[in-house]
Amino acid sequence: MRSNTSTKPFLAAFDPELRKKLGVWYTPTEVVRYMVARVDRALKDDLGIADGLGGKQVYVLDPCCGTGAFLAEVLRRIAANLNERGLGALVGAEVRKAASERVFGFEIMPAPYVVAHLQVGLALQALDAAGAGGSEDQDRRPGIFLTNALTGWNRDVQKGRLPFAEFEEERDRAERVKQEEPILVVLGNPPYDGFAGMAMDEEKELSAAYRNTKKVRPPQGQGLNDLYVRFFRMAEQRIVEQTERGVVCFISNCSWLDGLSFPGMRERCLEAFDAVRIDCLNGDKYKTGKLTPDGAPDPSIFSTPGDPVGIQVGTAIATLVRKNPHEPCKAVEFRHLWGQAKRQELLATAGAPPEEIYETVTPVPELGLSFAKLEASLDWFDWPSLPELFPVSFPGVKTSRDLFLVDTDVECLRRRLGAYFDEHLSHEDIRRRWPVVMKSTARFDAEAVRIALLKRGGPKETGFVRFSYRPFDTRWLYWEKDTKLLDEKRADYHSHVFEGNMWLSSARHLRKDAKEPQACFTGELGSLHLIERGALMFPVWLATDGNGLEDFGGSANTSSPRPNLSAAAHRYCARCKIDVVDLFHLVLAVLHDPRYRNANADALQLGWPRIPLPSWPDGGSSAAAALAPLVDRGRRLAALLADQRPESVDLPPEAATIATPSTTDGRNMADDDFAVTAGWGRHGTGHAVMPGQGRHEERPYTPEERAALREAVASLGATTFDIYLNGRAFWRNVPSAVWSYRLGGYQVLKKWLSYRERKVLGRPLTTDEVVHFAKTARRIASVLLECVSHGPRASSRTPSP
Repeated sequence: MRSNTSTKPFLAAFDPELRKKLGVWYTPTEVVRYMVARVDRALKDDLGIADGLGGKQVYVLDPCCGTGAFLAEVLRRIAANLNERGLGALVGAEVRKAASERVFGFEIMPAPYVVAHLQVGLALQALDAAGAGGSEDQDRRPGIFLTNALTGWNRDVQKGRLPFAEFEEERDRAERVKQEEPILVVLGNPPYDGFAGMAMDEEKELSAAYRNTKKVRPPQGQGLNDLYVRFFRMAEQRIVEQTERGVVCFISNCSWLDGLSFPGMRERCLEAFDAVRIDCLNGDKYKTGKLTPDGAPDPSIFSTPGDPVGIQVGTAIATLVRKNPHEPCKAVEFRHLWGQAKRQELLATAGAPPEEIYETVTPVPELGLSFAKLEASLDWFDWPSLPELFPVSFPGVKTSRDLFLVDTDVECLRRRLGAYFDEHLSHEDIRRRWPVVMKSTARFDAEAVRIALLKRGGPKETGFVRFSYRPFDTRWLYWEKDTKLLDEKRADYHSHVFEGNMWLSSARHLRKDAKEPQACFTGELGSLHLIERGALMFPVWLATDGNGLEDFGGSANTSSPRPNLSAAAHRYCARCKIDVVDLFHLVLAVLHDPRYRNANADALQLGWPRIPLPSWPDGGSSAAAALAPLVDRGRRLAALLADQRPESVDLPPEAATIATPSTTDGRNMADDDFAVTAGWGRHGTGHAVMPGQGRHEERPYTPEERAALREAVASLGATTFDIYLNGRAFWRNVPSAVWSYRLGGYQVLKKWLSYRERKVLGRPLTTDEVVHFAKTARRIASVLLECVSHGPRASSRTPSP
């Protein structure tokens, strides 16, 4: 009897939010069909098994079978293959036999395990195989077991007692499959959990195999603790070390394809398998912001109309083939799938030969054997990294109470702190007006901190300091050395912030886009999030002694600071007759050079930026002269990027027509025109400022604007924008490249506006602030023109420090 009964009503009982918390995601049907089809083709083409999954020697395991989608699809493929052979009415019996004898599923969660039995049973009914096989087969159950797929493979491990005899029988039957059946195919969707923690006991041996490397650098970070890594190793052991041939096909987190934690895993994969085929499905929040290279939406492959977000990490399908005799894989077959039609594209190519859908990528040991094609110089790892040049660095300041301790107006900040230090005002008075500073946390006892500071007295006038809060957005901070009023005050960092010192804020890698500038520049105390979470501040100079807190009872010698240079950097500077300031400006020029970033975009995701320092065997004055144009460019960029003194920067004449304050009727701005009300920002959860779309109108340049910009138009964008404060006032002519300019993961001008929306700022802009936006747009234009102007290209020749 055939049945069209669906499991959807049953699955609907599983709450979507609960599934997310449990980490349970049901693999899309298109993905399941594609993966089973690729496995079937690999069995036929690579291993020479004419019947593919229908071959009686093909034993299949889904080690994390969930609700049985892969198992049911395997049975459907077996039936299709046998029908092609002309078995006719015998197909049902063969499929039924396969379901109980050579198609296995393991599941550790009881609810999906039950559904898997149901779904496989329904699939057998639909294939007219539920009652096939003769009377002796009627009581044979499908080969689906409630078990942990990562344990029980070793016969020598002593088994513990379980509370029920039925549980022990289930475990023993599962272990017979693990230890005795000649598994030829392992496929499925293993769990991926970046916070799975360290593996224990038998599982620990699984991840340990990828921690040692032969030809590539050792793993960095904690990525190998992710659960899916253990499943890859389990599958590799079963196919490579026991059956000695077969196919592994998993959809998993795609971080292992090029991540710093996985060079050993990739190295082992190339050694163990003859063919490695990767369908990179992208959809990653952290690497690409879920955008395609063209900026279109790139949802997760797991996204649905009811849950358009899907999962946050990107995913990839890996098909790994082991032959016998074996020859290690030298080149990876790889392709990217982007956008909203990925599922359809998978299905359309399910039966295509590999050479028609993949491109060949040869993994390079120097670049960690990345499986993805990398934009990187081959000698990338021979160049010195930023910390290898400037060895001392510090995290930026983190207040956790920005709404109280940071302000664009120093007088407003002084009034707040004056009230906070007023002993006549109660804690409740302060809490009512500024709740954020009186909210206790695990590391901050709000009332105890205020009592201690009131007893000491204050506020200290020297505590009001300029604060690089965001790119091109310098504010005022009240810096306090005592107590935890500031969550992370960074006193060691503060001691080296003095007049004349310069800083780069840079990160090990940027989350969003490696093709944007790799460092912020400032001369002020900087925020932890100035460019990127996890960023560090690299100074030119270090105070020679003391802690730099003169007004707080400390002392420092900033009149004769020492350069922040490594021994190798010292030697380089001495050989090339340059000093630490020259080297700093040279590095700044390189990190803002679009040619450098484009050529090394993928390498910049692998770790700290590395600097291709030009090198000359003879060094001396000839080297200094050759370096001078690059150093001079860095000096000009530093002046343009230094937000604290914009009036001291000489801008090119064409910049004067950019971001002109204007009104829709051509009259001067009146009082109401200074308020930003065009929807640029709002307070979200926890008073975090959330950006809005605002009002911005893209248009062609007018003839006058084009004439004024002259040849600069080619570098500033084909169109321009009018950016509105409100319904009447706007900044006219902000070229598209200036408006979209990003630094530190932020679209600079839009980010600045989000903080100035009247509902966020609490007041209209001042005249100076309207002018500041215009000057910032003009300085960004000058930065863009400086970066694309002709000049010496940083050599790829590696210096010998």
